[in-house]
Amino acid sequence: MQRQTNIQTSINIRMYAPGAVLALCLPCFLSGNVFGYDYGEEYSDSYYNEISNGDRLQTGPTQIPCPPQDLSRWDKLFIMLEDSQMKQDMLMQQTEDMVKAEMDTIWKELHKLNNNKACVQASENTCKCISEQMNRNLNQAMEQLRKVADMYQAQNNETLQQLIQFSRSQASRLTKLESNSVLGAGLGQVAMKSFSAYPKEQEASNVDGGKLERALMATAVDLQKVHAQLALFQRATAHRYLPSGCEMALLFPMRSKHIFAEVTPSMSMSLQSFTICLWAKVTQSLNKTVIFSYGTKKQPQELQLLLARRSVLLTVGGETHLVEAHSVVTDGQWGHFCAAWSSEQGLATLWVNGENVAREHGVAEGDVLSGDGFFLLGQERSRSGFYRDLDSSVAFTGKMTGVNMWDHVLEAERIKEYANHDGSCDGRGNVIGWGVSEIIPHGGAQYIN
Repeated sequence: MQRQTNIQTSINIRMYAPGAVLALCLPCFLSGNVFGYDYGEEYSDSYYNEISNGDRLQTGPTQIPCPPQDLSRWDKLFIMLEDSQMKQDMLMQQTEDMVKAEMDTIWKELHKLNNNKACVQASENTCKCISEQMNRNLNQAMEQLRKVADMYQAQNNETLQQLIQFSRSQASRLTKLESNSVLGAGLGQVAMKSFSAYPKEQEASNVDGGKLERALMATAVDLQKVHAQLALFQRATAHRYLPSGCEMALLFPMRSKHIFAEVTPSMSMSLQSFTICLWAKVTQSLNKTVIFSYGTKKQPQELQLLLARRSVLLTVGGETHLVEAHSVVTDGQWGHFCAAWSSEQGLATLWVNGENVAREHGVAEGDVLSGDGFFLLGQERSRSGFYRDLDSSVAFTGKMTGVNMWDHVLEAERIKEYANHDGSCDGRGNVIGWGVSEIIPHGGAQYIN
């Protein structure tokens, strides 16, 4: 409360102090007295920057007729605030002046730039003209290059056509000469004879003839290279070729009693007739090489289709009942072998590559193949019935595919159809069907593509 009273008192003094000072000093001015100080005396400030209640004006020995009014600390504070406000106003005025000067400079620069628009536009137009001229020159150069390329292409085509015509004419001459020349003459010798047979034409086109001769000789060399590559490719293809469009084959890599395949028929059987067809490529055929066999406990060699050197044999009911075809087997080549038998008349036939190569009557006439045996590929059943007792000397080595067996005798046309190298491997027997019946390789036998 005391502080508020002091503040209010200071404010009142601040409000009425100027009037009081004027009233006290006015008589002095009117009487001719003025404020004066002894110039020999030291001048002292009327107030200090720090605010304190005990500050008093220090005066010299000379007394002033109109002494100044003592100022409180709040008066000094207000005076300092006024001085601060004046300094702030001066700084703001100076800042505004500086900003105004900078703005004037910027406006002058913008005015200069506006005056230079014509120069900038002229520069842009010049650059545009230069660019258009360069594009025109480039287009002209490209057009000239295209014309030159077309001209060279036309010349090359014309030269090629002339070469083709010369080649055709010389080919016709070579054909005529080959019909009267010795077989086996080289292509270069025939070409030389062709030129010598027509001396007038050779003199008329000596330069072109020389070029054509060199071209023909180069062609002959290329043809020989192609022929050698084709022969190599044919050998490689024949080595990997599977006939009749078959996708897989059984490989018997070596002659061993452990390498064979066991076949499980697709139906229970008690056969009075049958037809067996298969593709085989034997590596080497010995005196007895078994391809297909069926044996029972009572008769281990009940049915056998086997090779003997270059012959193929079929036995039914033992080796005493057989049919044989000679000089029909070639080692290292695919062959299609079929064997058919009927119990009614004992008729047995052999087919190799679609041709009937052997035919016999009275083979196991009246016999019936019982269904308690085992089918083997590349091996025959041992008399003991154990696989460990198999004979390696009769084992098949090579490849086999398209193995099928029917419970009846096939017509000749169907056998010929199955023997077609370019035919289909989709024909399957109802007793054994290739790709359908279970055929289990043993030992080193395996399926290949």
